[in-house]
Amino acid sequence: MNIQPLLQQIAFIHEIDKVKYIIRKTKLFNSDRNENDAEHSWHLAVMALILAEHANGPFDLLKVVKMLLIHDVVEIDAGDVFLYDATVNHTNTQAELEAAKRIFGLLPKDQAEDFIAVWEEFEAGKTLEAKFARAMDRLEPLLQNVSNGGGTWKEFDVRYEQVLAKKSIIKDGSEHLWEFAEQLIKESVNNGILRQTAD
Repeated sequence: MNIQPLLQQIAFIHEIDKVKYIIRKTKLFNSDRNENDAEHSWHLAVMALILAEHANGPFDLLKVVKMLLIHDVVEIDAGDVFLYDATVNHTNTQAELEAAKRIFGLLPKDQAEDFIAVWEEFEAGKTLEAKFARAMDRLEPLLQNVSNGGGTWKEFDVRYEQVLAKKSIIKDGSEHLWEFAEQLIKESVNNGILRQTAD
């Protein structure tokens, strides 16, 4: 038996434990504790299982779950960028691609290539799977901020217009969930937990 592929897989499993230490700006529901990337990824994967019926069309649910579980692994090297950070581009960067190649490259070649391809598909956001996965990624922090009376919106003075622009990507994966999210955003303004620029 060739044990080398197993040793590579175990090395990868050790490496991704670091995802648990990457702290996000958003906080857990009804909490003052910041979420870590591992909690975020797990939550998104479960959300996809629960909300799949609301997608804009039929898709491969297993691939979506896979995307959501690995999409932030690159942050082990590249770090987490706050969605509303005006000084750093939140889109796919060369640093993230290099991180993907290094971290997934710990796996045996076939698995490494598969994981990199899935990660790149998520980042590109073109397929039904990527669109729905990205909808989950934008919906969860919205729900968290609403549950926390504004959460990071208040903490970082994020405005209604910014939230609307960043969250509108939800509609690409689910028109139905976007209607729900848009209503939550409007209610957040009415409830005084999200400010408009004119305020």
